[in-house]
Amino acid sequence: MAGATSIEPFLTVSGRPVSNPLKDVRTISRQMVLHFIENVVPCGTLPGEALDGDVTTVTRVCLELTRSMLDGRDIPGRVERVQAAAADWAREGIPIDTIHDAVHEGFKLGFDLVITNVTNHDYDTVVGVARRLMDAQKMITSAVSVAYVRELRSVDSEHHTAVHTLTSALLGGQNTATMARECGIEVADRYHVMALELPPHAEEFDPALDAKVVARRKLRRVQAELADRCDGKVLSLLSVDGGTLLLPAHEFSQPELDELIVHLSAAAQVPVRAVATTATPAEIPPAAEQVHELVEIVHRFGGPSKVYRPHELAFEYQLTRPGPARDYLSSIVDSLEAHPELLRTLEVYMSTNMQRSRTARAMFIHTNTVDYRLKRISQMTGFDLNDVSGLCHLRAALLIRAHRGSGSTELYRNPGETSSRAG
Repeated sequence: MAGATSIEPFLTVSGRPVSNPLKDVRTISRQMVLHFIENVVPCGTLPGEALDGDVTTVTRVCLELTRSMLDGRDIPGRVERVQAAAADWAREGIPIDTIHDAVHEGFKLGFDLVITNVTNHDYDTVVGVARRLMDAQKMITSAVSVAYVRELRSVDSEHHTAVHTLTSALLGGQNTATMARECGIEVADRYHVMALELPPHAEEFDPALDAKVVARRKLRRVQAELADRCDGKVLSLLSVDGGTLLLPAHEFSQPELDELIVHLSAAAQVPVRAVATTATPAEIPPAAEQVHELVEIVHRFGGPSKVYRPHELAFEYQLTRPGPARDYLSSIVDSLEAHPELLRTLEVYMSTNMQRSRTARAMFIHTNTVDYRLKRISQMTGFDLNDVSGLCHLRAALLIRAHRGSGSTELYRNPGETSSRAG
């Protein structure tokens, strides 16, 4: 950013330039830095070399720039010096509000110095001083903001690449010791390996909207929530459909994992499902494969939004394994294929925890109709829905059918909940 090039007349008081009180820029800059330490609270926490070095130097540069503008002169290169310092501060993690507070305090002090000798007859001069100081502050604030944000984006991009590389290496079973050191990311002794499913947002099915844009916005909201909740401690590989999270086990308790999914669901505006297990870095590849297989099972069965653990899905997992038992159980409801209203009634009946009144409300039919259909289902399948054994067999048959992809995914879902996968 180039400095102002217009040449304006000197502003004077009693025949002398108003910028005279700023002439000893070295002394004033040191005084200002001491003021920053005492009055701009975050400045007092900065390292001594930063205060004695960059902060003092940039304060002096800003004073020289301000003095030149009061005198109607242009000093090339000053704004570039401010931008370079702002970029360094962004990389060092100095908050931008601390920088802006210091700039504001500096201009307040400078204004007080400049108007020291002003009298009641110098109204026009005070107005001119105020305007030029505002122009100078605008120039410096803009320079700081542009350089800071640009550098921050560069740092974020570098960190994102490092996280992506390290996460991919851990999931691939590679030796990550050297890579982690180069990335500046510490590898934990144990991780919560979490497979995440992000269902489509309802607006992704709106023909008036760009589905890809809606999906990317959903993903950005999830990533922002992760950054806010996990404070940079999570390693992630995510797409608009879901992905993998690696969370250091010593940083996140089991209840915190459950809470995280609640917040991610709220941010994504869809019911997020996840499966998590704990593993050492060497165990991550098979653990990740397992939780992704399980989260796919949860999706097919339409489980509620929460974090599942592998032991919770042992029954469902075993039912999906090939074998004669699965083949037999899957054939139990084959007789209902020709009667979709009966199959649908059975699915809703299971999803409402065998409550006839809720099933009737969900399907907009009378309870007597539900009773009649359940009786027909028992007759056609040979399994009595009033018997525990019959219920278990029919539930298992529906689970297998859902896993095969031939059934709806509402075995666990509340019928009042709108499926986010319904197009």
